[in-house]
Amino acid sequence: MFDRARLIAECAAHGRVVRVVVANVRGSAPREVGAAMHVWADGQSGTIGGGALEFELAAQARGLLHDTHSRHALGPDLGQCCGGAVDILSEVFDTARARGVPEDVFARGTGPMPLGVKRALSTVRSQGVHPKAALYDGWMIEPVQPPDRPLWIWGAGHVGRALVDVVHPVPGLAITWVDTAEDRFPRTVPDDVTTVPAADPTSLVPFAPKDAEHLVLTYSHEIDLALCHALLRHSFASCGLIGSATKWARFRKRLTDLGHTSGEIERIQCPIGDPSLGKQPHLIAIGVAYRLAMASRTIHRPLETFA
Repeated sequence: MFDRARLIAECAAHGRVVRVVVANVRGSAPREVGAAMHVWADGQSGTIGGGALEFELAAQARGLLHDTHSRHALGPDLGQCCGGAVDILSEVFDTARARGVPEDVFARGTGPMPLGVKRALSTVRSQGVHPKAALYDGWMIEPVQPPDRPLWIWGAGHVGRALVDVVHPVPGLAITWVDTAEDRFPRTVPDDVTTVPAADPTSLVPFAPKDAEHLVLTYSHEIDLALCHALLRHSFASCGLIGSATKWARFRKRLTDLGHTSGEIERIQCPIGDPSLGKQPHLIAIGVAYRLAMASRTIHRPLETFA
């Protein structure tokens, strides 16, 4: 999906940014249509599959002043094992152009807009059904990634660190990481993760968006309970609590004593992740990341179905 927010941020930070996107694939290729990388003077983000194709296109992008459309036979042209061919769009953005990208679906091309693209745009805006990324009669159309979902991780112990390590690359998440003191966090934290030290973590609950997702896994059962109590009073999209069946049984009783109904309490998921994977921190994190990634998936229809 077209990551509008990331493109705007990178244009603001680096000036001119070239977005290199796979527009069409014939046969075998490293990445699918819609895979993209962003390239600027002294850096880049994202990937279209690595290897010779990515290296060559990144080098070309740094010298581009205008949009280009190129075709590459991966075997004959680049010596890659993939036997297919790809169409590549390299589009030059500054902050103003990036902000001009629509927030739902981005269609651009030369000549009159094809009927299939018109119908896809109409269906997006009337029914919320998005097309898959595709190059259609000279027009490129891509669904735009929606605003990031807020995810609050409460606790910077072994599991909290594993979660941030595994989860922060999942597209579409805005992570806030909370613990009781600055020295609870590792020295190096990903740039896209906001750390917030607070002696009383529950004091931060009112500042969390009411549609945020939460993972509660502090070093203290008392803090965990206080957070669950505060979150139930505040509202949330989802809430996961680390713990055993025994811990959860005790929490259910104590939350009931605090005035919460069984229906409210059962909105909290305990344990988190996939217990069948095991209890090692990164295995817990993998289970959580899978759930978050699946929840963010949107079904997209092939553009031909709109024609």
